[in-house]
Amino acid sequence: MTETKKTTIVLFSGDYDKAMAAYIIANGAAAYDHEVTIFHTFWGLNALRKDDNISTKKGFLEKMFGKMMPRGADKMGISKMNYAGIGPKLIKNVIKKHNAMTLPQLIALAQEQDIKLVACTMTMDLLGLQQEELLDNIEYAGVAAYLADAEDGNVNLFI
Repeated sequence: MTETKKTTIVLFSGDYDKAMAAYIIANGAAAYDHEVTIFHTFWGLNALRKDDNISTKKGFLEKMFGKMMPRGADKMGISKMNYAGIGPKLIKNVIKKHNAMTLPQLIALAQEQDIKLVACTMTMDLLGLQQEELLDNIEYAGVAAYLADAEDGNVNLFI
């Protein structure tokens, strides 16, 4: 009997291209029968934000964070050559031209493959994000839960 392989990824970056890399690796690992967890923390949480403006009760600082951070995976900037927002449009054009999957499509595929998408509750508290603002069918946990998954991981990545 073979043991299930586990892959864990900490997605810290809020950059479209880095999040895309995390999800490409995660989906590839799931296709190879790995049990996969992506732990979204700090700016990586933006990949899990809904596109819609969800009305929630927040303090001034939390409202400001909400306004400054991109709302949804498709609104994230890229790590290099952002050029005041032109860079993401260019990279999305290249993705479309090559019939590659966009970040929102990769996230949907991850959910279809039962990849465990986890939002860091401590970071949610710090940034004032609430569960209603994040995608449906994800999990919420702290660093201890991530470490429990990573402890048995065959592949552990920080992106």
